[in-house]
Amino acid sequence: MDIKTASALRRLRLVSAPEAVSFLLLLVCSVLKRTTEFNAVPAMGAIHGILFILYVLFWADAWNRTKWSLRTAALYFVLSVLPTGGFFAERMLKREAESAVIASRARKEGVVNA
Repeated sequence: MDIKTASALRRLRLVSAPEAVSFLLLLVCSVLKRTTEFNAVPAMGAIHGILFILYVLFWADAWNRTKWSLRTAALYFVLSVLPTGGFFAERMLKREAESAVIASRARKEGVVNA
C-alpha cells in the first residue's frame, strides 16, 4: 500500500466516528426541539452537514485509491447514513489499514509474494 492510499484510508477513518457522533447529536437535538424549548438543530445540522460532506469526499478518494469492489464501497457509504454506522466503519477501516501495513511489510521483507 502506498502512502497516498494509506492517507486516504486514515482520513476516512478519522472522520467516520465524529460524523456518527454528530448524527446522533442531531437526532437528539431534533427530539429536544419537538419536546422542549431547546433548539440546537441549525447549529448541529451545519456541523453534521460539514462532517458528512467530508466523509463522502474522503470515501470517494479512498474508493478510488484502494480499488474497492462496488459491494465494499457501497457498504462504507451505507454505514455513513446509519446513525451508528460510522463507528462500525471506523473499526473496519482500522482493521483494513492494519492488514495492509502487515502485507506491505511482508512484501518488503520478502516473506510473501503478495
